[in-house]
Amino acid sequence: MNTIMKDMWKTFFEYLYDGILIVDEQHVVRYINPSYTRITGITEDEIVGRLLKEVRPGARLVEVVSSGNPIVGALRREKGIDYTVNMSPIIDNGKIVGGISIVSNIEDVRKLSDTIHKYENEILRLENRIQAINRAKYTFDDIIAKDRVSLKLKADAMRIAQNDTTVLLMGESGTGKELYAQAIHNESRRRHNSFIAVNCAAFQKDLLESELFGYEDGAFTGAKKGGKMGLFEAADKGTIFLDEISEMSLETQGHLLRTLQEHTIRRVGGIKEIPVNIRVIAATNKSLEKKVEEGTFRQDLYYRIAIYPIRIPPLRERKGDIEELSEAFCDEQRNALRKNIEISEDARAALNAYQWPGNVRELRNAIEFSVNNMEDATIEARHLPYRIRFEGGSATDGPVRRLSEVIREAEKNEIAKAINTYGGGLEGKKKAAEALGISLASLYNKMK
Repeated sequence: MNTIMKDMWKTFFEYLYDGILIVDEQHVVRYINPSYTRITGITEDEIVGRLLKEVRPGARLVEVVSSGNPIVGALRREKGIDYTVNMSPIIDNGKIVGGISIVSNIEDVRKLSDTIHKYENEILRLENRIQAINRAKYTFDDIIAKDRVSLKLKADAMRIAQNDTTVLLMGESGTGKELYAQAIHNESRRRHNSFIAVNCAAFQKDLLESELFGYEDGAFTGAKKGGKMGLFEAADKGTIFLDEISEMSLETQGHLLRTLQEHTIRRVGGIKEIPVNIRVIAATNKSLEKKVEEGTFRQDLYYRIAIYPIRIPPLRERKGDIEELSEAFCDEQRNALRKNIEISEDARAALNAYQWPGNVRELRNAIEFSVNNMEDATIEARHLPYRIRFEGGSATDGPVRRLSEVIREAEKNEIAKAINTYGGGLEGKKKAAEALGISLASLYNKMK
Protein backbone atom coordinates (compact mmCIF):
# COMPACT_ATOMS: atom_id res chain seq x y z
CA MET A 1 0.00 0.00 0.00
CA ASN A 2 1.50 3.36 -1.00
CA THR A 3 2.12 6.21 1.43
CA ILE A 4 -0.84 8.30 0.23
CA MET A 5 -3.30 5.42 0.81
CA LYS A 6 -1.81 4.72 4.24
CA ASP A 7 -2.26 8.37 5.21
CA MET A 8 -5.87 8.31 3.99
CA TRP A 9 -6.69 5.22 6.04
CA LYS A 10 -4.99 6.66 9.10
CA THR A 11 -6.99 9.88 8.81
CA PHE A 12 -10.16 7.82 8.46
CA PHE A 13 -9.38 5.74 11.58
CA GLU A 14 -8.52 8.83 13.61
CA TYR A 15 -12.10 10.10 13.33
CA LEU A 16 -13.92 6.81 13.90
CA TYR A 17 -16.07 6.64 17.04
CA ASP A 18 -15.22 2.94 17.47
CA GLY A 19 -11.78 1.92 18.72
CA ILE A 20 -9.26 0.47 16.22
CA LEU A 21 -6.21 -1.71 17.03
CA ILE A 22 -3.95 -3.13 14.28
CA VAL A 23 -1.21 -5.74 14.67
CA ASP A 24 1.25 -7.18 12.13
CA GLU A 25 1.78 -10.86 11.30
CA GLN A 26 4.12 -11.13 14.34
CA HIS A 27 1.34 -9.88 16.64
CA VAL A 28 3.13 -6.60 17.29
CA VAL A 29 0.77 -3.65 17.81
CA ARG A 30 1.32 -1.12 15.02
CA TYR A 31 -1.55 1.30 15.54
CA ILE A 32 -4.41 2.35 17.83
CA ASN A 33 -6.76 5.30 17.25
CA PRO A 34 -7.88 7.87 19.86
CA SER A 35 -11.24 6.09 20.34
CA TYR A 36 -9.41 2.90 21.39
CA THR A 37 -7.76 4.87 24.17
CA ARG A 38 -11.08 6.48 25.13
CA ILE A 39 -12.84 3.12 25.41
CA THR A 40 -10.10 0.95 26.98
CA GLY A 41 -8.02 3.54 28.81
CA ILE A 42 -4.83 2.18 27.18
CA THR A 43 -2.59 4.85 25.64
CA GLU A 44 -0.48 4.68 22.48
CA ASP A 45 2.76 4.77 24.52
CA GLU A 46 1.64 1.74 26.54
CA ILE A 47 0.89 -0.60 23.66
CA VAL A 48 2.23 0.44 20.22
CA GLY A 49 5.43 -1.43 19.26
CA ARG A 50 4.86 -4.17 21.81
CA LEU A 51 3.58 -7.74 21.47
CA LEU A 52 -0.17 -7.75 21.95
CA LYS A 53 -0.19 -10.72 24.34
CA GLU A 54 2.26 -8.92 26.65
CA VAL A 55 0.05 -5.91 27.03
CA ARG A 56 -3.33 -7.57 26.59
CA PRO A 57 -3.22 -11.10 28.02
CA GLY A 58 -6.04 -13.17 26.58
CA ALA A 59 -6.46 -10.97 23.49
CA ARG A 60 -8.02 -13.18 20.82
CA LEU A 61 -6.69 -11.15 17.88
CA VAL A 62 -3.54 -13.34 18.13
CA GLU A 63 -5.78 -16.35 17.46
CA VAL A 64 -7.42 -14.58 14.48
CA VAL A 65 -4.06 -13.73 12.86
CA SER A 66 -2.83 -17.29 13.35
CA SER A 67 -5.99 -19.04 12.07
CA GLY A 68 -7.28 -16.52 9.55
CA ASN A 69 -10.81 -16.87 11.04
CA PRO A 70 -12.61 -13.70 12.13
CA ILE A 71 -14.37 -13.39 15.52
CA VAL A 72 -17.52 -11.33 15.88
CA GLY A 73 -19.13 -9.99 19.04
CA ALA A 74 -16.51 -10.99 21.61
CA LEU A 75 -17.12 -9.47 25.06
CA ARG A 76 -14.33 -7.94 27.17
CA ARG A 77 -14.09 -5.99 30.36
CA GLU A 78 -11.30 -3.51 31.00
CA LYS A 79 -10.99 -1.31 34.10
CA GLY A 80 -14.67 -1.74 34.86
CA ILE A 81 -15.75 -0.99 31.29
CA ASP A 82 -17.65 -3.54 29.19
CA TYR A 83 -17.14 -3.53 25.47
CA THR A 84 -17.56 -5.71 22.38
CA VAL A 85 -14.80 -6.59 19.92
CA ASN A 86 -15.00 -7.62 16.28
CA MET A 87 -11.74 -9.07 14.94
CA SER A 88 -10.62 -9.90 11.42
CA PRO A 89 -7.35 -10.90 9.67
CA ILE A 90 -5.73 -8.45 7.24
CA ILE A 91 -4.95 -10.25 3.97
CA ASP A 92 -2.71 -8.94 1.20
CA ASN A 93 -2.26 -10.96 -2.00
CA GLY A 94 -3.66 -14.04 -0.30
CA LYS A 95 -1.29 -13.78 2.65
CA ILE A 96 -2.21 -12.84 6.25
CA VAL A 97 -0.15 -9.74 7.08
CA GLY A 98 -1.85 -8.74 10.32
CA GLY A 99 -5.15 -8.31 12.12
CA ILE A 100 -7.57 -5.59 13.14
CA SER A 101 -9.80 -5.24 16.21
CA ILE A 102 -12.83 -2.93 16.20
CA VAL A 103 -13.91 -2.07 19.75
CA SER A 104 -17.28 -0.66 20.80
CA ASN A 105 -18.22 0.49 24.29
CA ILE A 106 -21.32 -1.45 25.37
CA GLU A 107 -22.64 1.62 27.18
CA ASP A 108 -22.28 3.60 23.94
CA VAL A 109 -24.17 0.84 22.14
CA ARG A 110 -26.89 0.96 24.79
CA LYS A 111 -27.17 4.73 24.45
CA LEU A 112 -27.32 4.42 20.67
CA SER A 113 -29.97 1.72 20.99
CA ASP A 114 -31.97 3.93 23.37
CA THR A 115 -31.66 6.85 20.95
CA ILE A 116 -32.77 4.71 18.03
CA HIS A 117 -35.69 3.39 20.09
CA LYS A 118 -36.60 6.94 21.06
CA TYR A 119 -36.64 8.09 17.44
CA GLU A 120 -38.52 4.97 16.36
CA ASN A 121 -41.19 5.84 18.92
CA GLU A 122 -41.22 9.46 17.73
CA ILE A 123 -41.57 8.33 14.10
CA LEU A 124 -44.43 6.03 15.13
CA ARG A 125 -46.09 8.88 17.03
CA LEU A 126 -45.77 11.19 14.01
CA GLU A 127 -47.10 8.47 11.70
CA ASN A 128 -50.10 8.05 14.01
CA ARG A 129 -50.64 11.82 14.01
CA ILE A 130 -50.49 11.89 10.21
CA GLN A 131 -52.98 9.02 10.10
CA ALA A 132 -55.25 10.93 12.48
CA ILE A 133 -55.02 14.09 10.38
CA ASN A 134 -55.73 12.15 7.21
CA ARG A 135 -58.46 10.05 8.79
CA ALA A 136 -61.93 9.91 7.29
CA LYS A 137 -64.36 11.20 9.90
CA TYR A 138 -67.73 10.04 8.58
CA THR A 139 -69.23 6.58 8.21
CA PHE A 140 -72.47 5.31 6.68
CA ASP A 141 -74.06 5.77 10.13
CA ASP A 142 -73.67 9.52 9.59
CA ILE A 143 -75.57 9.45 6.29
CA ILE A 144 -79.25 10.22 6.93
CA ALA A 145 -81.44 8.37 4.48
CA LYS A 146 -85.22 8.05 4.83
CA ASP A 147 -86.34 8.69 1.26
CA ARG A 148 -86.61 5.57 -0.91
CA VAL A 149 -84.08 7.01 -3.39
CA SER A 150 -81.59 7.73 -0.60
CA LEU A 151 -81.96 4.29 0.95
CA LYS A 152 -81.10 2.59 -2.35
CA LEU A 153 -78.17 4.97 -2.93
CA LYS A 154 -76.76 4.24 0.52
CA ALA A 155 -77.12 0.47 0.04
CA ASP A 156 -75.35 0.61 -3.34
CA ALA A 157 -72.48 2.66 -1.89
CA MET A 158 -72.07 0.29 1.07
CA ARG A 159 -71.84 -2.66 -1.30
CA ILE A 160 -69.22 -1.13 -3.61
CA ALA A 161 -67.18 0.04 -0.61
CA GLN A 162 -66.06 -3.56 -0.01
CA ASN A 163 -64.14 -3.60 -3.30
CA ASP A 164 -61.24 -1.49 -4.52
CA THR A 165 -63.22 -0.33 -7.55
CA THR A 166 -62.67 3.29 -8.62
CA VAL A 167 -65.81 5.29 -7.84
CA LEU A 168 -67.08 8.49 -9.48
CA LEU A 169 -69.48 10.51 -7.30
CA MET A 170 -71.71 12.87 -9.27
CA GLY A 171 -74.02 15.47 -7.84
CA GLU A 172 -74.74 19.14 -7.36
CA SER A 173 -72.79 21.22 -4.86
CA GLY A 174 -73.86 20.49 -1.31
CA THR A 175 -75.33 17.01 -1.91
CA GLY A 176 -72.74 15.29 0.32
CA LYS A 177 -70.19 13.83 -2.12
CA GLU A 178 -67.29 13.99 0.35
CA LEU A 179 -69.51 12.52 3.07
CA TYR A 180 -70.09 9.51 0.81
CA ALA A 181 -66.38 9.32 -0.12
CA GLN A 182 -65.37 9.17 3.55
CA ALA A 183 -68.05 6.62 4.34
CA ILE A 184 -66.92 4.38 1.45
CA HIS A 185 -63.33 4.55 2.73
CA ASN A 186 -64.36 3.72 6.30
CA GLU A 187 -66.40 0.77 5.09
CA SER A 188 -63.49 -0.59 3.03
CA ARG A 189 -60.46 -2.74 3.87
CA ARG A 190 -58.37 0.44 3.71
CA ARG A 191 -60.17 2.03 6.68
CA HIS A 192 -57.08 1.94 8.92
CA ASN A 193 -54.94 3.82 6.39
CA SER A 194 -54.97 7.41 5.15
CA PHE A 195 -57.88 9.18 3.52
CA ILE A 196 -56.62 12.27 1.68
CA ALA A 197 -59.07 14.70 0.10
CA VAL A 198 -57.90 16.99 -2.69
CA ASN A 199 -59.99 19.82 -4.13
CA CYS A 200 -58.66 20.00 -7.68
CA ALA A 201 -60.22 23.46 -8.14
CA ALA A 202 -58.33 24.90 -5.17
CA PHE A 203 -54.91 24.71 -6.89
CA GLN A 204 -53.54 26.56 -9.86
CA LYS A 205 -53.54 24.06 -12.70
CA ASP A 206 -49.74 24.13 -13.02
CA LEU A 207 -49.34 23.46 -9.28
CA LEU A 208 -51.85 20.63 -8.92
CA GLU A 209 -49.56 18.10 -10.59
CA SER A 210 -46.69 18.77 -8.16
CA GLU A 211 -49.12 18.49 -5.22
CA LEU A 212 -50.49 15.17 -6.43
CA PHE A 213 -47.27 13.54 -7.62
CA GLY A 214 -44.57 15.46 -5.73
CA TYR A 215 -41.36 16.82 -7.23
CA GLU A 216 -37.62 16.34 -7.19
CA ASP A 217 -34.99 18.79 -6.00
CA GLY A 218 -34.66 21.66 -8.49
CA ALA A 219 -37.65 20.54 -10.59
CA PHE A 220 -38.79 24.15 -10.94
CA THR A 221 -38.13 27.63 -9.58
CA GLY A 222 -39.16 27.76 -5.93
CA ALA A 223 -39.06 23.98 -5.45
CA LYS A 224 -38.07 22.86 -1.95
CA LYS A 225 -34.53 21.64 -1.50
CA GLY A 226 -34.61 17.87 -1.44
CA GLY A 227 -37.92 17.70 -3.26
CA LYS A 228 -41.34 16.89 -1.85
CA MET A 229 -43.54 13.83 -1.50
CA GLY A 230 -46.85 14.08 -3.36
CA LEU A 231 -50.33 13.30 -2.04
CA PHE A 232 -50.50 10.03 -3.96
CA GLU A 233 -47.44 8.78 -2.07
CA ALA A 234 -48.89 10.04 1.21
CA ALA A 235 -52.12 8.13 0.50
CA ASP A 236 -50.30 4.84 -0.17
CA LYS A 237 -52.38 1.84 1.01
CA GLY A 238 -55.28 4.22 1.62
CA THR A 239 -57.74 6.29 -0.40
CA ILE A 240 -57.34 9.55 -2.29
CA PHE A 241 -60.46 11.62 -2.96
CA LEU A 242 -60.20 13.86 -6.03
CA ASP A 243 -62.99 16.42 -5.65
CA GLU A 244 -63.95 18.63 -8.60
CA ILE A 245 -61.89 16.46 -10.93
CA SER A 246 -63.44 18.29 -13.90
CA GLU A 247 -61.10 21.24 -13.12
CA MET A 248 -57.95 19.18 -13.68
CA SER A 249 -55.80 20.22 -16.68
CA LEU A 250 -55.48 17.88 -19.65
CA GLU A 251 -51.77 17.37 -18.92
CA THR A 252 -52.41 16.35 -15.33
CA GLN A 253 -55.27 14.15 -16.52
CA GLY A 254 -52.77 12.27 -18.67
CA HIS A 255 -50.47 11.66 -15.70
CA LEU A 256 -53.42 10.58 -13.56
CA LEU A 257 -54.52 8.09 -16.22
CA ARG A 258 -51.03 6.58 -16.28
CA THR A 259 -51.01 6.29 -12.48
CA LEU A 260 -54.36 4.50 -12.50
CA GLN A 261 -53.19 2.09 -15.20
CA GLU A 262 -49.65 1.38 -13.98
CA HIS A 263 -50.11 1.89 -10.22
CA THR A 264 -46.97 4.04 -10.16
CA ILE A 265 -46.22 7.75 -9.96
CA ARG A 266 -43.33 9.79 -11.25
CA ARG A 267 -42.43 12.99 -9.42
CA VAL A 268 -42.20 16.21 -11.39
CA GLY A 269 -38.63 16.46 -12.66
CA GLY A 270 -37.94 12.81 -11.80
CA ILE A 271 -37.36 9.62 -13.77
CA LYS A 272 -37.96 7.02 -11.06
CA GLU A 273 -41.25 5.11 -11.07
CA ILE A 274 -42.59 4.90 -7.51
CA PRO A 275 -45.20 2.18 -6.86
CA VAL A 276 -48.39 3.25 -5.08
CA ASN A 277 -51.26 1.17 -3.76
CA ILE A 278 -54.28 3.43 -3.54
CA ARG A 279 -57.99 3.58 -4.16
CA VAL A 280 -59.26 6.57 -6.10
CA ILE A 281 -62.64 8.15 -5.48
CA ALA A 282 -63.41 11.09 -7.75
CA ALA A 283 -66.25 13.60 -7.59
CA THR A 284 -67.74 16.23 -9.87
CA ASN A 285 -70.66 18.64 -9.90
CA LYS A 286 -70.40 19.02 -13.68
CA SER A 287 -71.22 16.72 -16.57
CA LEU A 288 -68.00 14.96 -17.54
CA GLU A 289 -69.69 13.63 -20.69
CA LYS A 290 -70.22 17.23 -21.77
CA LYS A 291 -66.62 18.09 -20.83
CA VAL A 292 -65.46 15.18 -23.01
CA GLU A 293 -67.53 16.52 -25.94
CA GLU A 294 -65.99 19.97 -25.40
CA GLY A 295 -62.50 18.48 -25.44
CA THR A 296 -61.64 19.62 -21.90
CA PHE A 297 -61.73 16.16 -20.30
CA ARG A 298 -60.03 13.03 -21.61
CA GLN A 299 -62.42 10.35 -22.74
CA ASP A 300 -60.05 7.53 -21.74
CA LEU A 301 -59.71 8.98 -18.22
CA TYR A 302 -63.49 9.38 -17.96
CA TYR A 303 -64.00 5.69 -18.70
CA ARG A 304 -61.24 4.80 -16.21
CA ILE A 305 -62.66 6.75 -13.26
CA ALA A 306 -66.32 6.06 -14.03
CA ILE A 307 -66.01 2.31 -13.51
CA TYR A 308 -68.71 2.61 -10.86
CA PRO A 309 -70.57 5.95 -11.13
CA ILE A 310 -72.81 6.98 -8.24
CA ARG A 311 -75.23 9.86 -8.74
CA ILE A 312 -76.21 11.60 -5.52
CA PRO A 313 -79.59 13.21 -6.26
CA PRO A 314 -80.28 16.80 -5.20
CA LEU A 315 -82.40 17.32 -2.11
CA ARG A 316 -85.43 18.35 -4.17
CA GLU A 317 -85.50 14.80 -5.62
CA ARG A 318 -85.46 13.14 -2.21
CA LYS A 319 -87.76 15.30 -0.14
CA GLY A 320 -88.42 12.41 2.19
CA ASP A 321 -85.03 13.23 3.75
CA ILE A 322 -85.79 16.89 4.55
CA GLU A 323 -87.58 16.36 7.85
CA GLU A 324 -85.02 13.84 9.10
CA LEU A 325 -82.11 16.08 8.09
CA SER A 326 -83.75 19.12 9.69
CA GLU A 327 -84.05 17.25 12.98
CA ALA A 328 -80.43 16.13 12.77
CA PHE A 329 -79.25 19.72 12.24
CA CYS A 330 -81.48 20.85 15.11
CA ASP A 331 -79.75 18.23 17.26
CA GLU A 332 -76.42 19.83 16.39
CA GLN A 333 -77.73 23.19 17.59
CA ARG A 334 -79.31 21.63 20.69
CA ASN A 335 -75.96 20.13 21.67
CA ALA A 336 -74.06 23.33 20.90
CA LEU A 337 -76.47 25.64 22.76
CA ARG A 338 -77.72 23.12 25.34
CA LYS A 339 -81.22 24.21 24.47
CA ASN A 340 -84.32 22.21 23.56
CA ILE A 341 -85.08 23.51 20.06
CA GLU A 342 -88.24 22.55 18.18
CA ILE A 343 -89.48 23.15 14.63
CA SER A 344 -93.06 24.35 14.21
CA GLU A 345 -95.45 22.83 11.70
CA ASP A 346 -95.55 25.96 9.51
CA ALA A 347 -91.73 25.98 9.43
CA ARG A 348 -91.70 22.30 8.44
CA ALA A 349 -94.17 23.03 5.66
CA ALA A 350 -91.99 25.84 4.33
CA LEU A 351 -88.86 23.64 4.49
CA ASN A 352 -90.61 20.87 2.55
CA ALA A 353 -91.95 23.28 -0.09
CA TYR A 354 -88.58 24.87 -0.82
CA GLN A 355 -86.50 23.51 -3.76
CA TRP A 356 -83.07 23.66 -2.04
CA PRO A 357 -80.68 24.71 -4.83
CA GLY A 358 -77.86 24.56 -2.26
CA ASN A 359 -78.98 21.08 -1.16
CA VAL A 360 -78.07 19.59 2.22
CA ARG A 361 -75.45 22.27 2.93
CA GLU A 362 -78.07 24.98 2.42
CA LEU A 363 -80.50 23.18 4.73
CA ARG A 364 -77.92 22.97 7.52
CA ASN A 365 -77.14 26.68 7.16
CA ALA A 366 -80.86 27.54 7.09
CA ILE A 367 -81.42 25.72 10.39
CA GLU A 368 -78.46 27.50 11.99
CA PHE A 369 -79.73 30.86 10.67
CA SER A 370 -83.21 30.18 12.07
CA VAL A 371 -81.88 29.20 15.50
CA ASN A 372 -79.99 32.50 15.69
CA ASN A 373 -83.11 34.35 14.49
CA MET A 374 -85.73 32.87 16.86
CA GLU A 375 -86.90 34.52 20.09
CA ASP A 376 -87.48 31.40 22.20
CA ALA A 377 -86.94 27.66 21.63
CA THR A 378 -89.17 27.12 18.60
CA ILE A 379 -88.30 27.75 14.97
CA GLU A 380 -91.31 29.40 13.36
CA ALA A 381 -91.75 30.04 9.64
CA ARG A 382 -90.94 33.72 10.21
CA HIS A 383 -87.49 32.74 11.55
CA LEU A 384 -86.49 31.00 8.33
CA PRO A 385 -84.38 32.76 5.66
CA TYR A 386 -86.59 34.99 3.52
CA ARG A 387 -86.07 33.02 0.30
CA ILE A 388 -87.34 29.85 1.98
CA ARG A 389 -90.39 31.60 3.46
CA PHE A 390 -91.18 33.23 0.13
CA GLU A 391 -90.90 30.04 -1.91
CA GLY A 392 -92.66 28.04 0.82
CA GLY A 393 -95.66 30.36 0.86
CA SER A 394 -94.98 31.85 4.28
CA ALA A 395 -93.68 35.26 3.28
CA THR A 396 -96.88 36.95 4.49
CA ASP A 397 -96.68 35.47 7.98
CA GLY A 398 -95.73 37.59 10.95
CA PRO A 399 -95.71 41.36 11.61
CA VAL A 400 -94.85 44.07 9.10
CA ARG A 401 -91.14 44.93 9.23
CA ARG A 402 -89.10 47.89 8.08
CA LEU A 403 -87.94 47.56 4.49
CA SER A 404 -84.31 48.16 5.50
CA GLU A 405 -84.53 45.10 7.78
CA VAL A 406 -86.07 42.99 5.02
CA ILE A 407 -83.44 44.13 2.50
CA ARG A 408 -80.60 43.38 4.91
CA GLU A 409 -82.01 39.91 5.59
CA ALA A 410 -82.44 39.25 1.87
CA GLU A 411 -78.83 40.33 1.24
CA LYS A 412 -77.56 38.01 3.96
CA ASN A 413 -79.56 35.15 2.50
CA GLU A 414 -78.16 35.70 -0.99
CA ILE A 415 -74.64 35.96 0.42
CA ALA A 416 -75.16 32.68 2.31
CA LYS A 417 -76.47 31.09 -0.88
CA ALA A 418 -73.44 32.31 -2.87
CA ILE A 419 -70.99 31.05 -0.25
CA ASN A 420 -72.81 27.71 -0.22
CA THR A 421 -72.23 27.55 -3.96
CA TYR A 422 -68.62 28.73 -4.16
CA GLY A 423 -67.21 27.78 -0.75
CA GLY A 424 -66.29 29.60 2.45
CA GLY A 425 -62.57 30.01 1.76
CA LEU A 426 -60.96 33.17 0.42
CA GLU A 427 -61.19 32.05 -3.22
CA GLY A 428 -64.80 30.99 -2.71
CA LYS A 429 -65.69 34.37 -1.20
CA LYS A 430 -64.01 36.18 -4.09
CA LYS A 431 -66.13 34.18 -6.55
CA ALA A 432 -69.25 34.79 -4.43
CA ALA A 433 -68.62 38.55 -4.40
CA GLU A 434 -68.13 38.53 -8.17
CA ALA A 435 -71.36 36.58 -8.70
CA LEU A 436 -73.25 39.02 -6.46
CA GLY A 437 -71.81 42.03 -8.26
CA ILE A 438 -70.11 43.51 -5.19
CA SER A 439 -66.54 43.91 -3.95
CA LEU A 440 -64.93 41.48 -1.53
CA ALA A 441 -64.81 44.27 1.10
CA SER A 442 -68.56 44.87 0.66
CA LEU A 443 -69.18 41.15 1.05
CA TYR A 444 -67.36 41.10 4.39
CA ASN A 445 -69.24 44.21 5.56
CA LYS A 446 -72.63 42.75 4.68
CA MET A 447 -71.76 39.48 6.45
CA LYS A 448 -71.34 41.29 9.79
